[in-house]
Amino acid sequence: MLAPRFWAAHLLALVLVGVAVGLGFWQLGAWQEHRRLEARDLTQAAPLPLDDVIGPDDPFPGNRIGQPVTVAGTWVGSGTVYVSGREHQGHQGYWVVTPLAVGSADGAALPVVRGWVADPADAPDPPSGTAELQAWLQPPEGTGQPDDDPADDVLPQLRIADVIQHVDQDLYGAYGVAETPGPGLEAASLEQLPQVDALTGLRNLLYAIEWWFFGAFALFIWWRWVTEDPDATAAPGSAGQRADEPSGVGP
Repeated sequence: MLAPRFWAAHLLALVLVGVAVGLGFWQLGAWQEHRRLEARDLTQAAPLPLDDVIGPDDPFPGNRIGQPVTVAGTWVGSGTVYVSGREHQGHQGYWVVTPLAVGSADGAALPVVRGWVADPADAPDPPSGTAELQAWLQPPEGTGQPDDDPADDVLPQLRIADVIQHVDQDLYGAYGVAETPGPGLEAASLEQLPQVDALTGLRNLLYAIEWWFFGAFALFIWWRWVTEDPDATAAPGSAGQRADEPSGVGP
């Protein structure tokens, strides 16, 4: 099999296997890149004006989870609520959430997580007046956990349908986590970051597997060829023909 007349066949097999493996890894890289882009962390991106990302009546844009936004408006202090079950440095506590009416005082408001506190009784007084801040944008929560006491200002989750019961104006279909916590509060951590769908880039992954299968098939054909019994393919009368084997083709 190392005779010069077989070199071309060996080289062809090597090229076919190499090309198939290379194309497989190329498709695998494309699959990983698709997933990386979908799960990209926007928290360090440049902040955008809130209305450039989402409007008062818009659904939450799924590709903007964690996007920093700038927002200016008037605090709706009377709408402050406390979201239970939030962890900070290993301790359970509450988010302190106050809506910020964007633009005018009667405009649609964005619930803003101003920070974390161990007990609502220790939280500072709700803010008043105007403010301009940066926040990470988050989609509303909706685990279906019931509110045991709808009359109080403690919520089990940050659901827009619950927060709107405490204000007199419309709310955005999102909430923001303030990058700088309010006075007397600890910084709140983000609860949601982009998740990758299981089908993202699946076609590229299947192409990669397909190319590797082609490479394995080419390698199998080459292996069968180099390991084939030369006696089985020897021509009649050749040196590989057994002495007791008839030279004719008849019965």
